[in-house]
Amino acid sequence: MTTREGMKENMSVSKNMLMPQEEMLELKNKEQKIKIGIPSDFSKVEYRVPLTPQAIELLTSYGHEILIEKDAGKMASYSDKEYREAGAMIVDKKEEIFQSDIILRVAPFSSDEIEMLRGSQAVLSNMQIQAHCSESIHRLMQKKVTTIAYENIENEHGFLPIVHQMSQIAGATAITLASEYLSNAHHGKGVLFGEVTGITPAELVIIGTSTAAEYAARAALSLGILVKVFDTSVYDLSRLEEKLGRRIFTSVFYPKVLRKALTSADAVIGAMQFNTVPKFKVSEDLVKQMKEGSVIIDLNASQGGCFETTRCTDLNHPAFIKHGIVHYCVPNSQAIVARTASISLSNTLIPILLSIGESGGIDNYIKNSKGFRKGVYIYHGILTNPEISRMFHIPSKDIDLLLAVF
Repeated sequence: MTTREGMKENMSVSKNMLMPQEEMLELKNKEQKIKIGIPSDFSKVEYRVPLTPQAIELLTSYGHEILIEKDAGKMASYSDKEYREAGAMIVDKKEEIFQSDIILRVAPFSSDEIEMLRGSQAVLSNMQIQAHCSESIHRLMQKKVTTIAYENIENEHGFLPIVHQMSQIAGATAITLASEYLSNAHHGKGVLFGEVTGITPAELVIIGTSTAAEYAARAALSLGILVKVFDTSVYDLSRLEEKLGRRIFTSVFYPKVLRKALTSADAVIGAMQFNTVPKFKVSEDLVKQMKEGSVIIDLNASQGGCFETTRCTDLNHPAFIKHGIVHYCVPNSQAIVARTASISLSNTLIPILLSIGESGGIDNYIKNSKGFRKGVYIYHGILTNPEISRMFHIPSKDIDLLLAVF
């Protein structure tokens, strides 16, 4: 018997000793083995994979079946051999993956992929509302699927674990990207994004006080960069200073103060709080006044952007130049560190997937977990997300009321 098997048996014995026999029988009868399919997201220029081989090994040890498309983990440096040895079945055709009980992916679904779904199954992925259209939502509804958005899943404390993890990575990565695109190789100013003796340190402006903003500021301060942060809330600015443990320049959006900061900045990062109403904070006129060769990294590109000049790009063509300013507006910037991001996502999904199996399937888990229920935007073909309803003028229903029927 392996160490892990021994630990599992000991945990099971200890747990069972504390449970009444009738409760043990109910739990045993409730448990369900689930079939999970993981397609490749390369066609969406997305390199993250939702489960690592280590996570799959754990899931298969509980009897769950995992199908993963060939080379799906390649860009995260996970080989098909590693997945196969962990217990996954490697599949060549995406259509076969889409017949699974639960589909796990990172990127949103396209219209062609929706057609491949067998229907009456569960789909977990990023929603990225800007990537949808009325037709795609209607097609998902017609398939009678249950769709769950990673970015809306909460834990028992009302915390958004996946958003938090991905925001940390996005913020830290933004500093690496700013440094790269300020170089001459990417038509930047040729400025070292850091501090050198006898030379004025580089300047960074951050729009927002989100988790991404915090981690961008942390990384920048460690390099000796002069950091200025703007937000609508004085309280949030004060909280950010406390988290960083040091004083930084902060301000609300006073036009003259913002203009002065932008005209002297070497890089500007857009990182407003997630799920705020899309509304740019920096006009095209202000962008024109920035120094030629400076860099904009917009982490809110999928929500409409913090800058009037923002337009979504992808990792094949990540940057463009407008008014002499380098713009990097990739919604999934975490994918450039695909292995780190995949491990982070996998760590969050594992307890959820195990709980789905223990609950007797995803419907039971949705009923039992209020936080997970927050991520559901279509339930058995019925739209339950009021934001999508308003955007596409499609009637929606309260999921709590629907659960009384299903």
